[in-house]
Amino acid sequence: MVALVRPSTEQIWRWLDQIPDPEIPVITLVDLGVIRGVSWAEDMLVITVTPTYSGCPATRVIQMDIEAALSEKGVMNLKVVQQLSPSWTTDFLSKKGRDALENFGISPPHTAAGPQHCPLCKSRNVEKISQFGSTPCKALWRCCDCCEPFDYFKCI
Repeated sequence: MVALVRPSTEQIWRWLDQIPDPEIPVITLVDLGVIRGVSWAEDMLVITVTPTYSGCPATRVIQMDIEAALSEKGVMNLKVVQQLSPSWTTDFLSKKGRDALENFGISPPHTAAGPQHCPLCKSRNVEKISQFGSTPCKALWRCCDCCEPFDYFKCI
């Protein structure tokens, strides 16, 4: 009988870093910071995920995306576990993820007061239009110079 070689946790992290966030597909789950752990428990792969907030509608989709992506790589014995503490914060966003958000036109979180500049023209002359944007974790802002609206990823 031939023993199957199980992928390393480093390889699993690389695979997970290819899965886009279902609500903001320009950022991966790893760069969003919701993947909290990857480990082997005997022959079972355990992926620990912290949702961005309790009740996040994407939580189940994220779990299904992880399961689908890893099963395509041959990982069949998999368990996705939710970890609620410590709570996810925008501090978990990677530099690569913040840059991807801004390059896409979404202002990454800076302070609770709001964005420091327009992600499109870089003007600091911005105003809040609505506390709620295209998803619950974003607010709608507008640049007063280029007049374009943009999402701001709220600090949590």
